[in-house]
Amino acid sequence: MMPEPKLFIQPDTSSLLARVSHFLVQQGIKAYLTGGLVRDMLLGRDTADIDIALDASALEVAPRVAAALGGKYVLLDEINKIGRVVVSKESARWELDFTTMEDGIEQDLARRDFTIDAMAIDLEEFVRQPQTPRLIDPFAGQDDLERRLIRVVGSDVFPADPARLLRAVRLAAELDFSIDGGTEALIRRHAQLVASVAGERVREELLRLLALAGSGQLLFYLDTLGLLTALIPELELAKGVEQPKEHCWDVFHHSIVTVDAVDFLLRQGTWEYAGEEALAPVPWSEELEQHFAREVSHGSTRRSLLKLAALLHDIAKPQTKTVEESGRTRFLGHAKDGALVAAGVMERLRFSTKEIKLVEVMVRYHLRPTQMSHEGLPSRRAIYRYFRDVGEAGIDVLFLSLADHLASRGEHLDLAQWRAHAQMTSYVLAQHFAEASLTVPPKLVSGHDLINLFGLKPGPRIGEILEAVREAQAAGEVATREEALAYIRRLLASSSS
Repeated sequence: MMPEPKLFIQPDTSSLLARVSHFLVQQGIKAYLTGGLVRDMLLGRDTADIDIALDASALEVAPRVAAALGGKYVLLDEINKIGRVVVSKESARWELDFTTMEDGIEQDLARRDFTIDAMAIDLEEFVRQPQTPRLIDPFAGQDDLERRLIRVVGSDVFPADPARLLRAVRLAAELDFSIDGGTEALIRRHAQLVASVAGERVREELLRLLALAGSGQLLFYLDTLGLLTALIPELELAKGVEQPKEHCWDVFHHSIVTVDAVDFLLRQGTWEYAGEEALAPVPWSEELEQHFAREVSHGSTRRSLLKLAALLHDIAKPQTKTVEESGRTRFLGHAKDGALVAAGVMERLRFSTKEIKLVEVMVRYHLRPTQMSHEGLPSRRAIYRYFRDVGEAGIDVLFLSLADHLASRGEHLDLAQWRAHAQMTSYVLAQHFAEASLTVPPKLVSGHDLINLFGLKPGPRIGEILEAVREAQAAGEVATREEALAYIRRLLASSSS
């Protein structure tokens, strides 16, 4: 028999639950804490996601709770009668998801996914004795917590909600648990059902996986379970597609290993083929760390989207592969075509326009950094053109290029070539951070100047001249308005002669 549970909960969260309980008791509504909240309290983990099951209509009660707490009500799922209340206090934020019990708490728990989430605590009892309330645990979830195991409540868990296929892997990864053998077998049996899951839900689970260190290995695990290519069928074509001899792996394996390489470069993981000697020359700073931690959209950061771009960067190689008479293998246009394929994948998975654009640019230009200079460090003009074309993805593309290099060579990495690539990256970043005028030159002349001072007519030629001036500024050839005007005179004179 398991001992009475000892629960961990933050004082602010406990106080919030006391207010919720007081309101519900006044309304004559029975309530239970369930799901991830109970699991995390037993594990000693802080959480702001709170699941509460009610013996009343959640869609009617939750708006009243929101009003009582000064929070915001969100209709989460009308069919399954789930309402969310969002409460914010200074720097803290809670999401309380209210569900409706149809046949009592034990029947409600029987419809849950995994045993560690199929436990409950009477909310009123919890408020009275928060340290040692009675745990309702009909499926031995506490025992599975002790064994660090993800196990399904019943064999119909995945057909009932195929999003649980991904959730099993994500939960195991986040908690550092293992998936029970019988549960793994069920995942493999039902893997194709994941294709029917709403894109929004897939996006959320995928981003949470990509946020974790070692997410490349998690992607390999998803593939062994049959889930990865069920989610992204476009990756199936990459399996077995051989590459030139300097590559260690086929396109599919290389794509996933590139995600591992991103983890290594962003100081989130290790690289089994090289250690500190490979990491030492790679630029890193507080500024770069903040850049990759920056949120792009709800649930995504630049770090997680860089990993997604790494997974998708060669997705068009299978359809662009050609082998010349000499035996040389080429993938002409794979970056441009891959950007379109990657955008299509992300649209299907309901990523935002901003997220799609960022990944699309990363995939389209992932070869560009190594093309900036064929010998030595790139010129100021080349750096300007690079940031002009890739826009706000400039830093991300540089790191994707580094990850691609590592994942191409693997154990055969040439350290001299690698150091040169890392040195080029450091130089470009240093120029970018030190001189904003290099990548975004200040405006010295306008289209109106070209019309009024030089008699040009509106049209594409004006844009071409203004771009030429910006390039000259970036190269250090022009610094003032007078120099810019003189440069334009020379340009116009040379074009008319």
